[in-house]
Amino acid sequence: MLKIGIVGASGYTGAELVRLLAQHPKAQVTALTSETYAGKRLAEIYPALAAAGDRELTKLAQTELNSKNVDLVFLALPHGESMSLAPGLLEAGVKVIDLSGDFRFPDTSVYENWYQRKHVAPEIAARAVYGLPELFRKEIKDADLIANPGCYVTSAVLALYPLLESGWVESRSIIIDAKSGLSGAGRKAGSETMFTRVSENVMPYKMAGVHQHTPEIEQALSRATGQEVRVTLSPQMVPARRGILSTVYARLNRQAATGELIELFRSRYSQEPFIRVKDQAQPWPDLAAAVGSNNCILGVAADARIGLAVAAGSIDNLVKGASGQAIQNMNILFGWDETMGLPQSGLIP
Repeated sequence: MLKIGIVGASGYTGAELVRLLAQHPKAQVTALTSETYAGKRLAEIYPALAAAGDRELTKLAQTELNSKNVDLVFLALPHGESMSLAPGLLEAGVKVIDLSGDFRFPDTSVYENWYQRKHVAPEIAARAVYGLPELFRKEIKDADLIANPGCYVTSAVLALYPLLESGWVESRSIIIDAKSGLSGAGRKAGSETMFTRVSENVMPYKMAGVHQHTPEIEQALSRATGQEVRVTLSPQMVPARRGILSTVYARLNRQAATGELIELFRSRYSQEPFIRVKDQAQPWPDLAAAVGSNNCILGVAADARIGLAVAAGSIDNLVKGASGQAIQNMNILFGWDETMGLPQSGLIP
């Protein structure tokens, strides 16, 4: 059994890791840390985890995380906290999967510019592997530090990649209209996520090129396609607990029919266990289409009248957008079936 530690287990992504790993046949969670809820059991915070979360949370300083006690540590922490912890874990012989933004950019000046904080481990960031399996699977296999992608990034990049890889669309002036459930904002309470503010409302935020996932999307697509990609990301919170729906718009370089684009997507993702491409006759992906699963549901069409390709990607922001993808990376890292322990069916509304 793989011995696993989760740092930050009381947050949404940490708790989701516990829920999913409880169903994994080769994983054993041996350490759960929380600075806020140390001394409590995780099931006291999340009653739904009555069986999976029946372990006491401990403070990080009181928890041994080395190669004798854990083989892998998931860092489920706010941005800015993982970079001070990962070097020590790696030095102790532990593999690390980080769910924050701290190691997503090999060039830490990009991180510092967009996250507005000093990076304290640039030499570690340079060796991290970006953990989007559908694009970087080969590199993930040999990594000791994996930077798990952002949730908006996952849905938008998977919706755009076949179009850019094939050269069917221009690589600049791409528009991403992205809507997220409220769990994407994290567990910490704030006025912007109060029920009275979000109920029956749609709330744009960090619009017009200021969201920190913008350079991450551009970097992932540019590295994968070999061309400079520029996007504008328009994120919005909607009154739902989970789910992300990213609708992307890109200008076509040539005439295309919807059927051709669907075939392009199906061909590109034919070997991907968590990608589902909608038929032309099927409804478009909606916000809830993938909730509860590690899937990304994709739809694509050509608006020939004005020369645009339109694609949409739907994921569960806490599964494929965070914890599920982290476990998918773990499976690749240890040479297991990529789908092991991960749900491929969503929740029924």
